[in-house]
Amino acid sequence: MGQEYERVKAIEQRVFAPGVRRWPLALERGSGSRVWDVEGNEFIDLTAGWGVTVIGHCHPELVQAISDQASTLMQTTNVVYTRAQLDLAEHLDRITPDSIHRSFFVSSGAEANEGALKLAHRATGRSQFVATNNSFHGRTLGAMGVLGQAKYRERWSPIIREARFIPYGNLEAAGNAIDETVAAIILEPIQGEGGVNVPPDGYLEGVAAVCRAVGAKLILDEIQTGIGRTGRWLAREHSGVVPDIITLGKGLGGGIPIAAFMANEEIMQSIEPGDHGGTYAGNPLCCRAAATVLKVLEDDNLIQRAADLGESVMARLHNLVEQNPDHLEAVRGKGLLIGLVFSNSAVAANVHLSLRERGILVNLTAERVLRIFPALNIPEDELDQALGMLEDEIQSA
Repeated sequence: MGQEYERVKAIEQRVFAPGVRRWPLALERGSGSRVWDVEGNEFIDLTAGWGVTVIGHCHPELVQAISDQASTLMQTTNVVYTRAQLDLAEHLDRITPDSIHRSFFVSSGAEANEGALKLAHRATGRSQFVATNNSFHGRTLGAMGVLGQAKYRERWSPIIREARFIPYGNLEAAGNAIDETVAAIILEPIQGEGGVNVPPDGYLEGVAAVCRAVGAKLILDEIQTGIGRTGRWLAREHSGVVPDIITLGKGLGGGIPIAAFMANEEIMQSIEPGDHGGTYAGNPLCCRAAATVLKVLEDDNLIQRAADLGESVMARLHNLVEQNPDHLEAVRGKGLLIGLVFSNSAVAANVHLSLRERGILVNLTAERVLRIFPALNIPEDELDQALGMLEDEIQSA
């Protein structure tokens, strides 16, 4: 590592909380699907800032919109109206199911899920929740109660209220767990952090039917899968299921921290002023940025591109799995949310490290799943270059 990296690392170790396992990498700037570190090394970014930069790093239209809004109105109290907030809410109304019209904006996905849990409790008067194993819904105390990974949850168990946890994709288990005491089940349409797990056909529709039968609500956590990531505006469109509550985040702001929870009229009418809020809830700068992201996705037809490009990448990786049965088990996902499943976690870790050393940033999750979720407008030649290096590393592993 170079001197500038070592200087940055030393500062971090002196003044920053030790709560993050860092890669040995200090990034300085980004453009499109490429980033550069403090030493000038260049990388192709297949993580998109954890699925956030859906239109690439520092997209010119987004930069201009942020600059314009920053020179107009960056922040105000949330007891006044702003056009930026309502423009975004109107745009989201157009891309969500007909029954879901109302939004509330917050700063992070965890906050959005907290709001969704509150909504379900208010609407039903019930306090029990159901969630799935291997899920990820955030690390605030309420969100951790429905986070289906013990490694994140157990150390905080004395101060959280835990949900009933069931296997993901198992409709029988959902039917057994969701009863008249349950306010809601919270599900990712595709589990992201848990290893890009795609449920079997009919699962989401079946869970929705179980919820209707007992008066429970269905919350779909689309924080990672929404905003075009899977080749649809929302991943729920692949099944046609209509949830009661939807949460959005990550790609919504394209790099600016904003998230949302949305619900139908009946549920939203169950809350009262003061039930949820935040100083930056619906911040005009963030809302202007999010509306610009949605516009670019539409103008450049990037959602259909994600579907088409994802299909070709999945086919290429299926061939790679067939050619390397000793190292690879499967490829799964939809659109540009793709998981390549290794047979061995040590091999997966080595490939992950080797790719970074060769200038490719990719995420390793669930110990042995390489998660590929780049910007939806990543140039095809850059993606081809990155996949070529991935193929080389696996074939030489």
